Amino acid sequence: MSKKMLLISVAATAFAGMAFAQGSADYPPESDAGTCYARVLTPETTKVVTEQVIDRPEGTEIKLIPATYETVTEQVLVKEESKDVRVTPTMFETVTEQVLQTPERTDTVVIPAQYETYTEQVMTRAAYTTWKPGNGLYGRAIDASVSNNGVSTGELLCRVEVPAQYETVTRTRLVSPERTEAKVIPATYKTVTRQVVSQPAQVTEEVVPAVYETISVQKLVTAASEETIVIPATYKTLEKRVVSGGGSLEWREVLCDTNATPGKISAVQTALTKAGYKAPVDGEFGPGTLKAMEAYQRANNLPVGYLTVSTVESLGLTKN
Repeated sequence: MSKKMLLISVAATAFAGMAFAQGSADYPPESDAGTCYARVLTPETTKVVTEQVIDRPEGTEIKLIPATYETVTEQVLVKEESKDVRVTPTMFETVTEQVLQTPERTDTVVIPAQYETYTEQVMTRAAYTTWKPGNGLYGRAIDASVSNNGVSTGELLCRVEVPAQYETVTRTRLVSPERTEAKVIPATYKTVTRQVVSQPAQVTEEVVPAVYETISVQKLVTAASEETIVIPATYKTLEKRVVSGGGSLEWREVLCDTNATPGKISAVQTALTKAGYKAPVDGEFGPGTLKAMEAYQRANNLPVGYLTVSTVESLGLTKN
């Protein structure tokens, strides 16, 4: 018996003893003589789920309702009443004065809100733990120097933690809300001139009526006011991939030294090469064939590490 066959036989004996110690639940299913089973790690299956995250928080907006005015007319004295003297005429002088044309008012200036953009880590897949099997069945190199590909066999179990996955999203938040500021607009005046008596007439007097001028002025009707409008928050949909199944050890039927002939191995090697995974066609399951088979299994979402019947059937072959 070769060294390789001896090591496989020892590993199989040790495995059978471990299965017996753990109870009947660890045995493969009932099958015909000549069939072989191995515990393999089934590939994980995932699904895409959507999640609603806030894109812009709820805010408020101040709407300015301006003041309203109406135009009114007023009589402004231009020339006062005077008296005219027939003998000695009245002496006048011209004076100027400021007349209110537009009253002082207050306008409200809107200072817009300020926002800032920031990033946040959003979890797209939660952390989880899983069992990682070791090496040791047919189709796996016992010597680490021959094959160091790290593919699990399911006979040596290690508990490993797969960290959570996150995605960086950009969001906007309010730094300072919109506000208003009052601005005083001063009153405006109009300069008018008028004649005033500097020296009254003497002897006889004649009344000279006053002179008025009609001007237009702005009169406040309703003061300026504010109205607060609520701007609702907006959301966006994120997609993340989560594990929905698989990733567990299961008993699967395999081809081994007991039920795999050189002719069957050659057929598998030929099918792998035809599928684009070059393997030596020599009827022996060596490192080159193992490497090609594992690459094919990963690409087709099959359990990796053993020549399972599902792999053989995927290549278009039968197990017999």
